[in-house]
Amino acid sequence: MSFEKLLAYQKGFEVAMHIFNLSKSFPKEEKFSLTDQIRRSSRSVCANLAEAYRKRRYEKHFISKLTDSDAENSETQVWINFATACEYMTLSEKDKLIQETEEIGKLIQYMINNPGKFGV
Repeated sequence: MSFEKLLAYQKGFEVAMHIFNLSKSFPKEEKFSLTDQIRRSSRSVCANLAEAYRKRRYEKHFISKLTDSDAENSETQVWINFATACEYMTLSEKDKLIQETEEIGKLIQYMINNPGKFGV
């Protein structure tokens, strides 16, 4: 199985792309701060999942990369909150993204708690 078949990866990719499209409308003065940060952290969720999957032979490495992915997912939630507070994102957009990131977090936690189900 490929890391791309992991449900957490698929949902993370969707969120990252949603954030990318939303952040296109952020003000230019945010380009090197909020825009970069929210894009980077949302993409890093998927990148860390891919790395974790490739390191799955070693349980500690697998879990370590998964916790990195979970941390990036939480960081993305912080940037979503900032984007909403700065009025770059609507409350409904925020609610949808937070709900999706919470689901991703649950999927990652399942992987952390059940590494044997992922080829470890």
